[in-house]
Amino acid sequence: MKSFLISDNRDTFLAMRLAGIDGVIVDEKDEILKELNLAIKNENIGIIIITEKIQEKVMDKVMEIRIEENNHLIVTIPDRYGYSSKEDFISKYINESIGIKI
Repeated sequence: MKSFLISDNRDTFLAMRLAGIDGVIVDEKDEILKELNLAIKNENIGIIIITEKIQEKVMDKVMEIRIEENNHLIVTIPDRYGYSSKEDFISKYINESIGIKI
């Protein structure tokens, strides 16, 4: 299985290309949805990597894929500036998942 990147950032795209991951740079919602659908239809792609800003633009579709798709894993990554969330998302995730506050 291959990984595929959908990014809105040229720097992220180039870094992933250096790691051997193919992808596209898109910005408009229609383009993002088109690329997501193409990636899902491609049987060689197992992991779809998207940037946080891409996820924000098509959150409904991403959640639909995560719930209904068994063949693809969608991973959200920050762009080169890091996550836009100011809070510590890892601690929040642990707290929400298993109820332990750290």
